[in-house]
Amino acid sequence: MAHAEAGGYLPVPNVQALAQTYNTSEEQVPERYIRDEEGADEVIVDGPDTSFAIPIIDLNKLLDPRSSKDECAKLGSACEQWGFFQLVNHGLPEEVIHNFRNDMIEFFKQPLEAKKTYSMVPGNLQGYGQHFVVSEDQKLDWADMFSLVLRPSDSRDMRFWPSNPASFRDSVDRYSSEAAKVVSCLLRFLAMDMGVQPEPLLEIFRGQPQSLRMTYYPPCRQADKVVGLSPHTDGTGLTLLLQVNDVHGLQIRKDGKWVAVNALDGALIVNCGDILEILSNGKYRSIEHRAVVHPIKERMSAAVFHHPRHDATVGPLSELVKDGGSRYSSMAYMDFRKRFFSAKLDGRGLIESLRS
Repeated sequence: MAHAEAGGYLPVPNVQALAQTYNTSEEQVPERYIRDEEGADEVIVDGPDTSFAIPIIDLNKLLDPRSSKDECAKLGSACEQWGFFQLVNHGLPEEVIHNFRNDMIEFFKQPLEAKKTYSMVPGNLQGYGQHFVVSEDQKLDWADMFSLVLRPSDSRDMRFWPSNPASFRDSVDRYSSEAAKVVSCLLRFLAMDMGVQPEPLLEIFRGQPQSLRMTYYPPCRQADKVVGLSPHTDGTGLTLLLQVNDVHGLQIRKDGKWVAVNALDGALIVNCGDILEILSNGKYRSIEHRAVVHPIKERMSAAVFHHPRHDATVGPLSELVKDGGSRYSSMAYMDFRKRFFSAKLDGRGLIESLRS
């Protein structure tokens, strides 16, 4: 049996199969999935007519010398006040996004036995299954996940890369390359906003280590009783989230309230992770977020996580601690990673534990 400390998680039932059973009967979903405490909080829908509108950043404006300064200030404010923003005109080719979306949908459509070929194994964080399950009595999320290491390319474990659909490997590889370009560009502008030289920040992410988590959220007749993904922060630098179909489900915690994100067509949703909060010495925020499910429609999303290089030390950038001191403890990134992956998802618990 896989154990979290060994780099794996306890096996749990396939949720897609569970949904087919419970959505066509009068039975209640299993007790381990019931999350009444999550359904009790107020939820606000973001939009132009509310004060809870997720910031929109235009990459073209960042790159245009005539608008770059103002858009960079807007980017910094989004990371400081929200920790999330929607990125438009990001430059990812439509063909690349289309092919990646299609192949992800086709993968999850396959019979369970075909997907189980790529199940997670002890000691490996890649593969098909559900992550962050560390105890037998832990509450479970209403989702199935499929994770891959994308970069550096020589760290890929091709045992977990499906050969069906036939174009899957090429689609993921091309999407990975384009996402890395976007993040490299964003990091340069974030360095500018922080008032630091870009080279030390980029050096921490040298080689642009990158992983992918594709998530399938089956519909649930008792959607108000379950959670697709528990409240958490990302243990990364930056995350790029692609809404794969037109069903929304992402919610972020803003000023003590949950805000339901209305993903713009064609946009990428970007968020700061714990690593960027630490590097910025708290200027940017790694915001708690969760996913909810729909009562009758499936939802799919794909998150690409951008990590520090494995031998990096993670702590506030030296240029940011001269006056106010360091707000976070410095530690080897691999030690941080071990702590992140050995626990269940727990809001901002880990990042708060690293405060000096």
